[in-house]
Amino acid sequence: MNPHDELKSMVELFPSVSPLIERAEHVPSAMTPEPYKTLLAHEHHMTVAMESFHKSPVEVRVLAKRLDGDLYCRKIVLLKQDADQVVQFGIVRFDLKSVSERVREEILSEKTPLGRILIQHNVFLQIALGAILRITAGPGLSEALQMPLHGQTFGRLATIFCDGQPAVDLLEISAPLDRR
Repeated sequence: MNPHDELKSMVELFPSVSPLIERAEHVPSAMTPEPYKTLLAHEHHMTVAMESFHKSPVEVRVLAKRLDGDLYCRKIVLLKQDADQVVQFGIVRFDLKSVSERVREEILSEKTPLGRILIQHNVFLQIALGAILRITAGPGLSEALQMPLHGQTFGRLATIFCDGQPAVDLLEISAPLDRR
């Protein structure tokens, strides 16, 4: 995967007058600074990683969505439960043919983070980390993550495989973190 091409493909799912990202640079996992390395450089659900890092369950807020047959795309933020603190921005492209009708309905209800749904329904999957990115926020990301314009944070591109088939493409960007 070419990280810049994949990033462009994900961002273009939801075109906007205000650029989402000003600049993105691929960073090798080994060179990713902490705490971003621990939070992003793994092959697990980001829902679980965010909840563990922030010591709080997370809730999903859907900012935009598209459904074209079995292809479901959504732009979201994850927030700490019972708080207005955004911890992650994401864009998801999901081939819903890879899950049962029950899982599909729960995903489309947009009430629960994707990772939690897949875990609760024991959907057999593998998560492949594609790339870690150092991201400079454009106006769109600045607003979504409640961060300064031109501020920097880190994110990742990943693919979820269900029963060995690529089913979900992900762009997951952490809200800026204090470096510990």
